[in-house]
Amino acid sequence: QVEFVESGGDLVQPGGSLRLSCTTSGFRLDLSAVGWFRQAPGKEREGVSCISASEGRTFYRDSVKDRFTISMANEENTVYLQMNNLKPEDTGVYYCALTICSSWYAFGSWGQGTQVTVSS
Repeated sequence: QVEFVESGGDLVQPGGSLRLSCTTSGFRLDLSAVGWFRQAPGKEREGVSCISASEGRTFYRDSVKDRFTISMANEENTVYLQMNNLKPEDTGVYYCALTICSSWYAFGSWGQGTQVTVSS
């Protein structure tokens, strides 16, 4: 059974940093692609970043490039999202899922998400 558990969200001031963790189980992380998505109040869920182990590539939406870094620790079955220089528009619930990175298509199950709030 594929499962995801997201953690690391918090309230942070603009310009601050957070590291989110996505702990996975039920599949081979080293053969898969996992994406981070977020959903702000009243908005649709959107792709933020994606990492493909099979392609050896990472993907970012334009608004987070040069601020966010995605990484994968296979031995920990965990995908991380390092977020620097956070902005109020980064606020939302962050989720991870199996993803086709090139199309930001997520499939299968979702975790419960972790709340990120950027506010002064």
